[in-house]
Amino acid sequence: MTMTATSRERPAAATPSARLRDATVAEHSAAETKTFIADLIEGRLTLADYTRYLAQLAYVYEALENRMSRSEEPEFLHDPRLHRFAAARHDLTELGVLDWRAEHPALAATRRYVEHLRTVAADNDMVPYLAQHYTRYLGDLSGGQVIATMMSRHYGATEDQLTFYRFDQIDKLVGYKRAYREHIDHLGLDSAQIDQLVAESKRAYRLNADLFDDLGRTR
Repeated sequence: MTMTATSRERPAAATPSARLRDATVAEHSAAETKTFIADLIEGRLTLADYTRYLAQLAYVYEALENRMSRSEEPEFLHDPRLHRFAAARHDLTELGVLDWRAEHPALAATRRYVEHLRTVAADNDMVPYLAQHYTRYLGDLSGGQVIATMMSRHYGATEDQLTFYRFDQIDKLVGYKRAYREHIDHLGLDSAQIDQLVAESKRAYRLNADLFDDLGRTR
């Protein structure tokens, strides 16, 4: 029997995490190919430039991790094993920065990023925070590992200067990332919430791209 168009099996709808990943490919690529971060990873800058970069990230993670947890929210959104602010401050000290706020004031792009994160934190809506959380921490668990390797290879950064990229309390990073995406898929987000998640993640990538541009301009 010939199948009609309506009787053919339709492909399964993409999961929310797959939609999130696929919908942000362009923004992700645009951010990671910015001149500053590309030059840093490829060894064309200096350890001092990496230090400047890390100091700006410290402001970002301070704002991200200052958000109060909500009892009704899923545990993976408040997993202390992901937190990076303390590691950033530790590494800055190891890199010779005695007072990171005084020596590396927040750039204009960093201030905009932090202000947006504070706005997200003050909102009772979990979805925008999830998007920011996803963009930052899954990036650290993925591309961040490459950055650590390149900082050591090109600039001689030591293990004590790169603890920001170590997740010692997580046994298997690949498995953790897979579980994180599964958590997103099991949240029961509706279509409007998924669209919101995608839009906010795109914004997160743009905020990162702006930060890289500012680091390049102020070098």
